[in-house]
Amino acid sequence: MADIALSKGVRQNLLAMQNTVDLMGRTQNRLATGKKVNSALDNPTSYFVAAGLENRANDLSRILDSMGLGIKTLEAADNGVKGIKRLIETAQGTARQALQAASSTAEMRSSLTLQAADAIPLETDDAVTVKIGATTATFTIDPAGTPPIGTVQELVDAINGANALNVAGSPPLVHASLDETGKLVIENVAGGDLTVGLTNDAGGAETNTLADLFGSGAGPTEAATATRTATVNTIRKSLAQQFEGLKAQIDQLIKDSGFNGVNLLNGDNLKVIFNENNTTSINIEGVIFDSQGLGLSPLTDGGSADTINQWQSDWEITQSLDKLDDALNLVRSQASNFGSNLIVLQTRQDFTKQAIATLNGGSDLLTLADTSEEGANLLALQTRQQLSTQALSLSAQTDQAVLRLFG
Repeated sequence: MADIALSKGVRQNLLAMQNTVDLMGRTQNRLATGKKVNSALDNPTSYFVAAGLENRANDLSRILDSMGLGIKTLEAADNGVKGIKRLIETAQGTARQALQAASSTAEMRSSLTLQAADAIPLETDDAVTVKIGATTATFTIDPAGTPPIGTVQELVDAINGANALNVAGSPPLVHASLDETGKLVIENVAGGDLTVGLTNDAGGAETNTLADLFGSGAGPTEAATATRTATVNTIRKSLAQQFEGLKAQIDQLIKDSGFNGVNLLNGDNLKVIFNENNTTSINIEGVIFDSQGLGLSPLTDGGSADTINQWQSDWEITQSLDKLDDALNLVRSQASNFGSNLIVLQTRQDFTKQAIATLNGGSDLLTLADTSEEGANLLALQTRQQLSTQALSLSAQTDQAVLRLFG
């Protein structure tokens, strides 16, 4: 207090004690908090630099959580891809099993050995008719026509091309081919009966019959038309129904392959940010992997409601197997794509963890106290405080010596 006069010695010892107490308080605070810089008053430069490092570390920590969600979304999609792959492989086994059962489709099979480039053994302007149900398509022999129908392969292509039976954009009703032995085969892949007819050129004297195209198996009584009746192979029909069930399971599996509202197998996209400025990221495009998206629907032919998807023809099952192969290759390719993106996300996740550790380490370097050093400082200050107390006592005794003059 200003109105109390202290001697020079006492005042100096008092100031020394106060300074020691301040130092002890600072040291005890460092030991209690573990930091040598607790506010801007301690060290402005270190405090604000450390705060900036901590802020960026906190921002990256929030981004790290987003990366974790992205990884889980990819893992969910990858699990879905694995499930689809197993279902497709099961469907392949079902189709191959059906292929082993006898075909019961209505077909007209030639007993003549023909080559694709051979001329059709009929006269120009003769007309071959193919009838399924109430629908008939006519194919006139004309090597100079548009398109030309003069060779066996050209007749096959015309039957399989766009016509009344094979309408573009709709499942085919009939299929023609040359089998492995060179026999011309026309089959009803829609189910039901098949009728093949031949009409001679009205202006000529030709007397060709179906036997000229299909051999003696056509029979002399079938010179004008020949009808083949279909019988349903119940084994193939049952396996076809199993196959349709597997396709439905693929559709259901896709719906359950999402995570946190994002389904990469149902057309959703995923964007994952890598830094606090939103300047680096990865965009993962989703796919639609239901049965239609994989090209698996419809796998089989059209026809009436009671004959559709019965797998009665070998060609129909072969087409199914081809589409299954394409779908499996597509799934494998997408699995590789998801795997690459997953590696990128995991790499960035590890990198971000290391960056956070580096930032926190830099902040700690600027602010953390050395507890061993501070403990030694506190011990020294306590000793200094005791010595200051003794020195203050001695100074006070010096002042008291004046009282002896009045004794």
